[in-house]
Amino acid sequence: MRPSSGSGSPPNRNLMLAAIASATLLNPLNSSMISVALSRINHDFGITFAQGSWIVSAFYLASAIAQPLMGRLSDTYGRKRVFLSGLVISAAASMLAPLSPTFGWLVGFRVLQAAGTSALFPSGAAMIRGHITERQAAALGVLAVCSSTSAAFGPTIGGYLVHYGDWPLVFLVNFPFILFSLTLGWRILPQDPGRPEGVRRNLKRELSGLDPAGILLFAACVVGALVFLLSLRGEADLFAGGVALAAAILFYLRERSARNPFLDLRGSLAHREVISVYLQFVLVNVVYYSSFIGMPTYLQDARHIPADTTGTMMLALAGSGVVLTPLAARLIDRTGPKPGIVFAALCMLAGSILLFTVPARGGIPHLILALVVLGSAGGFNNLGLQTALYGFVPQEEVGSASGLFQTSRYLGTILSTSLLGVEFASGVDTPHLHTVALGMAAVAALALLLALLMRNPGPPEKQQT
Repeated sequence: MRPSSGSGSPPNRNLMLAAIASATLLNPLNSSMISVALSRINHDFGITFAQGSWIVSAFYLASAIAQPLMGRLSDTYGRKRVFLSGLVISAAASMLAPLSPTFGWLVGFRVLQAAGTSALFPSGAAMIRGHITERQAAALGVLAVCSSTSAAFGPTIGGYLVHYGDWPLVFLVNFPFILFSLTLGWRILPQDPGRPEGVRRNLKRELSGLDPAGILLFAACVVGALVFLLSLRGEADLFAGGVALAAAILFYLRERSARNPFLDLRGSLAHREVISVYLQFVLVNVVYYSSFIGMPTYLQDARHIPADTTGTMMLALAGSGVVLTPLAARLIDRTGPKPGIVFAALCMLAGSILLFTVPARGGIPHLILALVVLGSAGGFNNLGLQTALYGFVPQEEVGSASGLFQTSRYLGTILSTSLLGVEFASGVDTPHLHTVALGMAAVAALALLLALLMRNPGPPEKQQT
């Protein structure tokens, strides 16, 4: 089959969205779907829960590092090339993981899977940004819906797969999505510009242009910070915290002086608005994942609600965000992202206050209302902050910016698990839930302040250069 030509007519909007959306759901789906398979994996490999949890942590760590790296690669070598390569890597990892002879091999294949799936969102979003100009927020909203829905329903999907099969199905289920996206993407996605001759003649020079020292320092900073945050469940790992701090300082100095920096701290990342967007997305995910991860445990352990009923109740959190995403897209296309982001911050604050006032007995409608209000922020936050980011960064940096945007998601996720781990370590009950909710409210208030101070870049169509 011959790929589409970049010089011909624009790619079919719906087919392009289908190819990209079916791929971008893989990373969030695999980040959440594995949780219900942990027990079976631990049993098969004869390991403890603490050891088995590395299959989750390794995926988060690898994704946090790989997202901006893959975004930079897509900006440098071509969005379609990186997108299709990510699908091939994801297929290889999904095929090899069920054949793992030891748990260490399984963790390694999960890291490979994280690297492959991390290539899909930044390159896909950059292609949409560059080739879909009409109703762009609605197009990006498709990616937001796929990401949030796949992450939210991942545990339910994984539960059915493990129940009716075994944990290898959690990896094999990726193949229909990969094959669909790979086949359609090869034909319909817009062609990249001609491959730079330097890549053929001098691969070493091209790789050095990717700033390997900056990448290593960034990786050390992220890994150290996440290990330190995860250690807050027990005795704080001060060594990991020191490594993160030292790596962050060296990374800053390196990127300020590098000719071709991994993250251009002298360019878009030096702008207050861009930093504000990333920080807001970290805070948004602290609030969201505190409820997404914490509420099922609370409902089952403190309220003794069965798992299937708990899963149904959690649809209030996931479903409300999905339902409101089309509304968010229309609002952003008309007014720009800021009004929606402010509204989402108000929802987070109101939902956290509702959780803080949940009674110790009864109050199930109260809980569901809190989840609906918290979930309502999802579509406005994901789509609004993503659109705002693209309004503040130049077109040639969209891939890198999208990758770092996803890294912000993982930092927020780890912060939320640290908050839950510290607070629920001494007991899962309503008073501890109230403390978590109080922390969520404080984070939401900070996000609201940043949203109010942020400049509105305007509707997406007016952002095009």
